[in-house]
Order: sequence, then C-alpha cells, then structure tokens
Amino acid sequence: MQQDILINWSPQETRVAVVESGAVQELHVERSLERGLVGNVYQGKVARVLPGMQSAFIDIGLERAAFLHVADVWNRQPEGEPPQVARSSQAQIPIERQVFEGQALMVQVIKDPIGTKGARLSTQISVAGRLLVFLPQDDHVGVSQKIAPTLRDELRQRLQTLTRPEGGGFILRTNGEDATDAELAEDIAYLRKTWAGIKQASLRSPPGSLLHQDLSLIQRVLRDLTGESTQSIRVDSREQFDQLMAFGRAFMPSAVGKLQHYKGERPIFDLYGVDEEIARALGRRVDLKSGGYLIVDQTEALTTMDVNTGGYVGARNFDDTIFKTNLEAAQAIARQLRLRNLGGIIIVDFIDMVREDHRDAVLAEFRKQLGRDRVKTMAGGFSQLGLVEMTRKRTRESLAHMLCEPCAACQGKGSVKTARSVAYDILREILREARQFNPREFRVVASPRVIELFLDEESQHLAGLCEFIGKTVSLQSEAAMGQEQYDIILL
Repeated sequence: MQQDILINWSPQETRVAVVESGAVQELHVERSLERGLVGNVYQGKVARVLPGMQSAFIDIGLERAAFLHVADVWNRQPEGEPPQVARSSQAQIPIERQVFEGQALMVQVIKDPIGTKGARLSTQISVAGRLLVFLPQDDHVGVSQKIAPTLRDELRQRLQTLTRPEGGGFILRTNGEDATDAELAEDIAYLRKTWAGIKQASLRSPPGSLLHQDLSLIQRVLRDLTGESTQSIRVDSREQFDQLMAFGRAFMPSAVGKLQHYKGERPIFDLYGVDEEIARALGRRVDLKSGGYLIVDQTEALTTMDVNTGGYVGARNFDDTIFKTNLEAAQAIARQLRLRNLGGIIIVDFIDMVREDHRDAVLAEFRKQLGRDRVKTMAGGFSQLGLVEMTRKRTRESLAHMLCEPCAACQGKGSVKTARSVAYDILREILREARQFNPREFRVVASPRVIELFLDEESQHLAGLCEFIGKTVSLQSEAAMGQEQYDIILL
C-alpha cells in the first residue's frame, strides 16, 4: 500500500505522520528539550582517576564531568574467547593501569545525567542502524536474544557472510529477523560510513567535542520509515529539507527523489486532519464507521481493547451484526496500535461469536492487519474466555505517555471520590483527632463542593459531631484544592 510521510518541524518539536490511503497510520513526536544524550559519542579528556572507586571523571564538554567505571572500559577480547569471559577478565585490570589524567579518550554516553550525577560513559562504541548494531572495535557477530533460538544460527551465518570482507562486530536487532540480504547490506554500508565519519572527526576535534549524535527524528524518517511503498516525503521547513537532502545523498541515495519541500499556505498537518487524529488517539473511545466503537484503556501492566456494537444494526441478523463489527474492529485495532504506539501485552475483547468460521475469519483479518506493522507483533488465538492475547514490541514511549501526564486530581485513576465520600472522610478524621488532641477549634479547608455539602445536606451530621466532641468546627473553601484534597487545622 502506497504511503506519504508528512514532516511538521518547529524549533521546539518535530512531528511526523505516516499516511496511507488518506488515513494517518503512524505518529512520531520528538521534542528538542527532551532529547537525551544516550548514544552520543564524544572526544573526552580524563580529568581525574579515582583508584579507590575504580572509576574516572571524564570532561566531555558538559556542565558536569561524566563518570566512567572500570567495568565500562573496553579492551579487545582475546582471540576465540567469548565476550563475557573477556569482559570478566578485563574487569580485573585496575582502572589506573588503563587510563591516565589528561588522556584523550573516545567515549559514548550510556546513561543520561540525573540530578547532581553526571552522564555515565563507556569506551566501547556502538552505532545503531535500522536492522543492526555496529561494534567497530569488536569482531563478534551476534543475534538478538529475543529472536527464536532455532533461527539464530542461520541468521548469524548470513550476517558473517555479509560482514566478512571488512570485519567489525555486528548484532542483528529483532526487527532485522525477516530482512533480505540487500536490506542488511544497505544497513551495513550506512553503519560503516557513519563510523568512518566518527573516526575522521576524532582526529581533528579537540577534547570536549561531540563526534556523533544519534539521529534526530527527521533523519530517522529516511533510515527507518522510508521504503519502496513510500511515494513522497514532504517537509514544511526549507532548512530541514536542505539538511535532509544532504543526509539522504550521503547515506540514503534511494530516498532523495522522494523528498519534497512543502510550500503550501495551509499547515501541512491540515492536509489530512492529523491534529484531529492526534486528539482522537488520546481518547478512550474510538468510533467505527458502522456505528460500533472501541474502548481503549492503557495501564502500567497491559492495554485492553474492548469492542462494542453500539448503534450498528445494519445486518440481517444479530450474528452478522457481531461478525461485521468485529471485522471492522480488527482493522481499527491494528491501526490504533500503530497510531498510539502501544506496546507490551495487549488484550483484545472482541464481541462473542457463536460460529467458529466467524471467529477464524476475524482472527485471520486481525493477523493480516498486524502484518502491516513495522514493529514486531505476535497474536495468539481466542482464549477460553473469548479474548485475544497479543504482544507488540515497545520501541518508544506511547503517544499518550509522551503528550500527557497523570491528572493532578485523580492521580491517573480516571475517577475521584464523590464530595459526600470526602465529607465523611473528614468527619471521621475530626473524630480521630479529637480523641488525641484538645484544640480550641477545628478548621476544615477543602474544595468548594465539599464545603457546600457541609453547609447544606451534611450540616446536621456536622452539627452532631460538634456537639459530640464539644468543639467548634469552622469551614474554609479553597478553590485551588482538588475534590479529594483537604486539611484539618487544629487552632
């Protein structure tokens, strides 16, 4: 299926939409202030060696010196020895015998700075591609542990054949499991060229210089999202278009002809209503064309998708209504997974179907639609409870986690206690406090709805409590408080 890629750029944020047949299929967002340092390669300088901590502080041009532990100081592994054996043996070499103050050292960030701690570094450089990770200082060829063990030997042999002439270490990523030799060769060429650029930069750059930064979202569009089915890549920024053209000519020549600078007066995302799609992708309910709908609930452990018929009564009988709703839902769910970038465990609750051929047809359609996903998915059959369990590889934060935060009032629960429940909590708390302390007066500070309840419907109960404890209870309304929030002040 043919696709178009739209890129909306601003200094603070880059947004990318993948559109097929006029419908948005994927959304990607990157914010400049939230881009981490992990993956960046620097020309560092050893500022201080700490033998007692078996670590060193490295100046890489940031506000705080970065931290290098002896376990992350890489040495070439002995011939024929597996990486884990080599690593354990090199850990015995004290750090003061491996680095010295003033030494220039190429390092890579493996953990971002947090609070007062500087970034954590490694001297083993790795460069990530779409299908492979390149380890230029190594000659180990490996395969991701997440790929089935039965396939690993064959994939390792293929990779060794492709990488043998020039050497270097490579690890096949999970999304490279089904890649062709041509696709792997293209990724290998890109990674070698990137490493050559890093080496050249290290020879002419002073300490504290950034030698390589992991690709921005706008560059990853060419590396990861562009394929044979891509018709056009439209960018609404002239500056970014020129930079993308230069990057494409150097690393992805096949994609250069698809790049276009969008000069229209309307915002580029208005062409396909992308902003409206983003708003819908943040909601719980997804309406289907037939009148049915989905309810999407994303939790920490898993995501659930519930299919409902809604107002759909278009078929001749109820079984057909359910079947057609489930078929449409199978397509919509696969699209929502891509659009929202949902990962991990996903439970789909299709409407119960009596006929087995209907269940088979819905499952076949669901798997067919999942097959279009560039992220690895795995779906089982219907369980005894009529649920479909599936997994989708987590590649980045979901759209909701990137654009939203938990509600300050409900703390992400999706609901708050009623005003009456809070009022009764307050009455119990006053009684508890009165048994321990002997203040002149209690003052309740709470949300307007709770205070209003005390002044009206719950005034009798409050008066009864005051008489029972022999103390006055005054009320103070605070508009800034959430419904569940309150303070009881002892005067």
